[in-house]
Parts: sequence; structure tokens; C-alpha cells
Amino acid sequence: MSRRARWIGALVALLVAGVVGTLVVRGPGQRAAGKAGQAGTPAAVAPAPAVELAAGDIARVEATELTQTLAVSGGLKAVQSAFVKARIAAEVKSLSVREGDRVAAGQLLGQLDTTEYDWRLRQAEDQAKSAEAQLEIAERTLANNQALVNQGFISRNALDTSVSNAAGARAALQAARAAAEIARKAVRDGEVRAPIGGLVSQRLAQPGERVSVDARLIEIVDLSRIELEAAVAPEDVPALRVGQAARVSIDGLPEPVAARVARINPSAAAGTRAVMAYLQLDPHPGLRQGLFGRATVELQRRPALVVPASAVRFDQSRPYVVVAENGVAVERVVALGQRGEAAFGADARPEPAVEVTNGLEPRQVVLRGTVGSLRGGTRLTLPPANGATAAAAGAAGTAAAASR
Repeated sequence: MSRRARWIGALVALLVAGVVGTLVVRGPGQRAAGKAGQAGTPAAVAPAPAVELAAGDIARVEATELTQTLAVSGGLKAVQSAFVKARIAAEVKSLSVREGDRVAAGQLLGQLDTTEYDWRLRQAEDQAKSAEAQLEIAERTLANNQALVNQGFISRNALDTSVSNAAGARAALQAARAAAEIARKAVRDGEVRAPIGGLVSQRLAQPGERVSVDARLIEIVDLSRIELEAAVAPEDVPALRVGQAARVSIDGLPEPVAARVARINPSAAAGTRAVMAYLQLDPHPGLRQGLFGRATVELQRRPALVVPASAVRFDQSRPYVVVAENGVAVERVVALGQRGEAAFGADARPEPAVEVTNGLEPRQVVLRGTVGSLRGGTRLTLPPANGATAAAAGAAGTAAAASR
């Protein structure tokens, strides 16, 4: 045997001895434990956690009244409002009110300078006195001429002239008195008075300004009666009736204001062909002319099986809802009916709802759209507010998922 062959044989012997020593140190128990650890790796993966829902994420299918509604919007306008205008051309002497002041009907608000009209009144009164004196002279002349005619001293023509002069003097006195009354009215028109009671909305003139006839001085708004002016599409007008109840949401007010349909315009607007409807709002301290309001008019009520509109999903070929059954989300295909509003709960506010004609039963728990794109088979944890039944359903679903 060559020297190289002897080296190779010694190396192989050392390797065999090392392997045998390792097996002796580990022993059969450690080899079994290693195999068991490798086999147990898939079983160590934990199940997906359950999705915890809040009370606002769920609703129950309700057999209740579905209210069909019509949504309209528009601006608020006072039923009674008025612009106080200047009745004479004059300088504004004083205005005692400003925006927000409350005034009563007939209240004195200001004064225009009537110096010119005072002199015109004095002139008219003097002319009336002069005409009255001329009438007295004409009547005395007439009486004298009648006596002379009876005695034969003057002709009948002279008497007729005296009669005509007296009639002319009487007419001149009446005209002078009328002119004096017109001048007196112009002086009275210098007083600026409120035609209605309400709040001052605008003050459009200042003392010292000279205004013309019919110039706007003050705007007064009566907020005791406020209406919403809403444009209604022609196809929605046949369902609208005077007296129908409505709710109006106004920017800045936390609660909707009750209203009713007061009037419907018989004519359509020339440009848009829309018909104006006027909704009378209940008195509220927060109402102001010019605010924007969104109204929901109640057209019809009828019993139906309904779910919240946000619970219906349309991302598949057929509409469906996600139902919580035994603590697991289940997709249910539904057939839909009419849309409207319904209240889900004794003290809940009405919200957009849709009728379900097939696919659900009353009191089933459905998931609203606030939960997002949650799919069927997802484990759920319902809120405690749903009672022991919901807790039991969640526990049963958890146990069922663990057994699978």
C-alpha cells in the first residue's frame, strides 16, 4: 500500500468516528424531539383576530314605517319684510335705529329736513286765506246784486256775472285748501316711520345725505314667520301637496326645524322650468333671512322591511348586505324595493333607508357601510350593548372558527 492510500484511509476513519460520537451524545430522545418540532411548525400559526364592531357599525332589520321623501333646498325668506323709503326729496336729518334693533309698527325711526316743505305749506295756507277772502267779497256782491235785480236797478246779465264770480271764488278756495293739504302731507312725510314690526336688517342712508323720492333708507324683516323657497323639478311636483310635513336642516343649527308645505307656485320658472314651493318653518330663535336650508318633505308613509341605505353593497353583480350570524360575517343577496327614510330604534333619528323584499328576516343584525370592505367569513365581536344574545353569538362564532 502506498503512502497516499494510507492517508486517505486514516481520514475516512476519523470522519466515521465523529459521526458515531455525535449520535451517541444526542441520543434517541433528542432526535425525536427535533422531528416533533419540525412537524409542529404549521400548527403554531394563530387564527386571524376577530373584528371588533362598535354600536354605530351595526343595525337590525326593522319592520317599520318607510317614509318616502323629497329632498329640496333653497334660501330662507321672511314672509313679511319692507323697505322704508323716502317719500320726499330731502336731506336726512336723523336716523335713530341701526342693524339688529327691534322696531314696532308705526314707530318713528328718523326725520328728513322739511324746511322747504314748511315754507310751501305756509305759502299754501296764505293762498287759501286769500281765496277765502275773495269768496266772501264775491258772495257779498252776489247778495247785493240779487237785491238790485229785484228792485230793477241792474239787469239779469249783471246778476249772472256775480253768480259766476262767486262760483269761481268758491272753486279757487277749494283748490287753495287742497294745495295746503298736499303741502301739509309733504311735511308729515318728512317723518320716517316703520310700516311693520320686526328687526332692522339694513340701514341704507346716513344723516346728512340728500335722498331722492323712493330712495331706500331702512330694511325691516319680521322673523316671526320664515319660509324656505325651494325649486322643485317638474317631475316631482305631482307628489307635492300643501300641508305635507317636512324637516329643514340649516347650517349652524344642531337640530332640524319642523316645517310644512304652505304654498306651491302655479307657474314654472321661465329659464329652468322649475316650480317654486314655499315651506313654512316653525318659529325658532336661530332662523335668519338669507340662510341656506336643505329640506326633506314627507310624501308618503307605509309599512316595510327596511335596512339602512349604507348597509346595502353594490360591488358585486347583485346587491347584498353583510349579516352577523353566530359571530361571523355572512353575505346575503337581497332584493330591494323603494327608498326613503326610517328610524332604527325607539329614540333614533330617521335616516336614509331602503326596502328589502327578499333575502332577510326581521331583527337580523346587518353591518353598516362604516365597517368598510369587510367580507364574508370574517370573525366578528359585536358590541356589548346588544345584550347577552350578541355576546353568546360572538362566543359561538369564536368556538366554531377555532374548531375549523
